Amino acid sequence: MLVDLDYFYAQLEEKRNPSIKDKPVVVCVYSGRGEDSGAVATANYIAREYGVRSGIPIALAKKRLKESKDAVFLPMDREYYESVSDRIMGIFRVYADSFEQVGIDEAYLDVTQRVQGDFDEAKELACRIKNSVKEQEGLTFSVGVGPNKLIAKIAADSQKPDGLTVVRPEEVQVFLSPLPAGRIIGIGGKTAKRMEEMGINTVSDLANHDIQGLIETFGRVLGTYFHNASLGVDDSPVQERGEVESISRIATLKENTRDLDLIMEKANELCQDVYAKLVERGLTFKSVGIVVIMKDLTVHSRSKTFDTPMNQLDIVKRSAKELFEKFLNESTNEARRVGVRLSSLGKEEKIQKHITEFLGSSS
Repeated sequence: MLVDLDYFYAQLEEKRNPSIKDKPVVVCVYSGRGEDSGAVATANYIAREYGVRSGIPIALAKKRLKESKDAVFLPMDREYYESVSDRIMGIFRVYADSFEQVGIDEAYLDVTQRVQGDFDEAKELACRIKNSVKEQEGLTFSVGVGPNKLIAKIAADSQKPDGLTVVRPEEVQVFLSPLPAGRIIGIGGKTAKRMEEMGINTVSDLANHDIQGLIETFGRVLGTYFHNASLGVDDSPVQERGEVESISRIATLKENTRDLDLIMEKANELCQDVYAKLVERGLTFKSVGIVVIMKDLTVHSRSKTFDTPMNQLDIVKRSAKELFEKFLNESTNEARRVGVRLSSLGKEEKIQKHITEFLGSSS
């Protein structure tokens, strides 16, 4: 099963304030530069009818909703959303043989043993899970049930909100064939356009296309994946994810700039934030990375990797400064947003000795 909590942030805001449930609700990530500066995180289905989608500028969302005088725009409350997500994921885990959370609002559940491979039993189990979450948290979610993760994901996207779609093994080709090729996970706008130029519009077209031609166009890994996915083939297991792969923070600068001192003023705050998370989880890092979103909204990243695990704040700050300085020397554009990331994480049993260093450095 793939379980996908419906328009999660906006649905939580509706739950917290029922008076807005029948209005267009838009949850936003504000940049702090002005009342309408930032992007839409999610929107309820009423707002979506006006063309409001995740990722579009807040100003554009307001323009599209200008005829709806009761539209509600709210800032993200990440802590609240995460606390509810944790409780719901706990409910999902109870029903799964194997569990894999893939986002704050999405998870895979392998229930093969629990239902003994019976898809009718799986459908009944999905209904019980939906009822359990509805009773305990007052929220709805959509479920896709299939013979593998790929089919379950596509099925979950087929009926929203509060949907339940079951695709049995013998129904896979009938289910997939008429769908647009872009419904295959991993086929974005540019890839779909390239496929259209190749005469591939539906999943059926993709399945019937010469695999060698796909490999020549998209490379061996992607070409083979697209071919297998079009046939509904996916052998990836549902499994608990290991340690957090990275810790990162990103923020908007007060103004677009190429001034290293202004950038580092914000970046040092981000360094302390990610380092605090590192210490809290008792981890080390081997790689420090930066992200720069430019004035023209292009995204760039740089990283520095060490031979041995590190856990010192001064190394994080010094590495970030080196990377930002190097990047600015290579670019003529102005930075709009900056981020810092620690990756290649590992456990550090004696991390405690560095807590005092962190506290002292951040005072």
